[in-house]
Amino acid sequence: MCGIVGYVGGRSAKEVLLEGLKRLEYRGYDSAGVAVLSDGRIGLVKEAGKVSELEGLLRRSNLDGSLGIGHTRWATHGVPNQVNAHPHLDETGRFAVVHNGIVENYAEIKRELAREGVRFASDTDTEVIVQLVSRLYGGDLLEAVRSALLRLRGAFAVAVISDMHPGELVVARKGSPLVLGLGEGENFCASDVTALLPYTRRVIFLEEEEMALLRRDGVWVFGFDGTPRSREEHQVHWDLSMAERGGYEHYMLKEINEQGYVVRATCEGRLSAEGVSLELPWTSDFARSISEVHLVACGTSYYASLVGERALERWTTLPVRTDIASEFRYRRVHFRPGSLVVLVSQSGETADTIGAARMARAAGARTMVLTNVVGSTLYRECEDKLLLRAGPEIGVAATKTFMGQITLLYLLAVYLGKLRGELSAEEERAFCEEMLRMPYRVELVLEREGEVRALAEKYHLFSNFLYLGRGFSFPVAMEGALKLKEISYVHAEAYAAGEMKHGPIALIDERMPVMVVIPRDSNFEKTLSNVQETKARRARVIAVATDGDEEVTHHVEDVLRVPPCAEELTPMLTVVPLQLFAYHVAKLRCCEIDKPRNLAKSVTVE
Repeated sequence: MCGIVGYVGGRSAKEVLLEGLKRLEYRGYDSAGVAVLSDGRIGLVKEAGKVSELEGLLRRSNLDGSLGIGHTRWATHGVPNQVNAHPHLDETGRFAVVHNGIVENYAEIKRELAREGVRFASDTDTEVIVQLVSRLYGGDLLEAVRSALLRLRGAFAVAVISDMHPGELVVARKGSPLVLGLGEGENFCASDVTALLPYTRRVIFLEEEEMALLRRDGVWVFGFDGTPRSREEHQVHWDLSMAERGGYEHYMLKEINEQGYVVRATCEGRLSAEGVSLELPWTSDFARSISEVHLVACGTSYYASLVGERALERWTTLPVRTDIASEFRYRRVHFRPGSLVVLVSQSGETADTIGAARMARAAGARTMVLTNVVGSTLYRECEDKLLLRAGPEIGVAATKTFMGQITLLYLLAVYLGKLRGELSAEEERAFCEEMLRMPYRVELVLEREGEVRALAEKYHLFSNFLYLGRGFSFPVAMEGALKLKEISYVHAEAYAAGEMKHGPIALIDERMPVMVVIPRDSNFEKTLSNVQETKARRARVIAVATDGDEEVTHHVEDVLRVPPCAEELTPMLTVVPLQLFAYHVAKLRCCEIDKPRNLAKSVTVE
């Protein structure tokens, strides 16, 4: 759950590393550091805290070299302090390493090295790697790193430099992502393409158990067994401006406001007035052979999957089940012949979701991924793949990728229903007509941000919230509560509205605002009954309701409005005011919105 960046070339390494770390800070930020080969020795600058604190130290340092590695950390072993920050040196100071992941057998190796007289300076599992590389070194840096990696158990990505090899950077991955950037007379590595965008669009994605030697004049890829590998070069088409704030105060607000664009981009080439067509190698016979669908994800992607579950049930006759990846991968799941497992992951690198995919494939299920990142682990490992086209999402709290995920899940459900012969041409055209209007409707909701801001001013000092919804609105309630928790540190619980009487109602009084997602849909009357029950307990009720629905107004204290649309598509509209509400509450509470405490964007460890 960390960010790695490395550079070899002709530029100032510390400047390249610093820029890369700023772009990777969403992956972790309790400490950061760089190691640069300067005047024939490895110079090290690292600090607890954010990259901005490291930047001040670097500006005052005399590190001057064109080979280096950098790291921004989210702690898994050892408290977040200056000593435990990466990079780590071996005891001779001649090798430096940065590492993302977990070394499961680090304690065993550490005891072994300690018996041989090695002195450790930190509490981290990472230091074991560099001390082991140093111990195994026999004149070839690549071979020393390879030999060390063969001793390690776990999931990791590493980058290593040595003052004995002034033009070489050695990198490797097993379970944690690593991408190589290709330049002219320079080369790069990073945990995420975002860090490379200012310098190159030409990239190579390392596969499982691969390592690479980077020099100014080239890149060579090898397996952990030492055999050379050939890897395809990819072109990244993201616009650099998409990864910058573009005049918004926070990335999160920028990304919320990009959601109309995300819907258009996700639908482009896949949706027309006549129908849905996806870039999948599926025939009608194959679609009819699918016996069940498992949707598997974590966090916001899990809530998006719950929307997808309801869509698949609406437009196909398939049994559909949605699971949290960290639970699914360790259960004894009884797959039927013809099972399709759909993995939903923004990054394509979520450790538990990758584990679930591998478990499903080993059991004979077909796997499919919905992701935002070409070349990610899930993108490479799943048989079928669909891209969100949301562009880079920098804010830790997912917003526009949730919108992209549910949009793509709607398209998938309709496409599958059509292929299976369970959705008529008329029903497909009706869906397309509605979906083509959705980007405009999303933008109409965004224009009402001022109303949401005023509501946040009224409620931002409350410490507890209850979110309620039914049907398609229940996952939206869960996502809204998660956003409030993530960025404002306010306790919020989401419940299916019909479950309120089974416990949560005991908590309701005038000190607990209740946010109810209640568009005009088939569950409206039932949900309104739940609203009346909360009002009877003196709750302060906020409704997310449909334009023109005056019946709701009589039963709640405040209303946030969205345009009318087909019931199945209401999550695309109702989630937006909840995102904006969480944002403005967090801003009023002076919270770190883009980088909330204890969270990281891409959860690449279990």
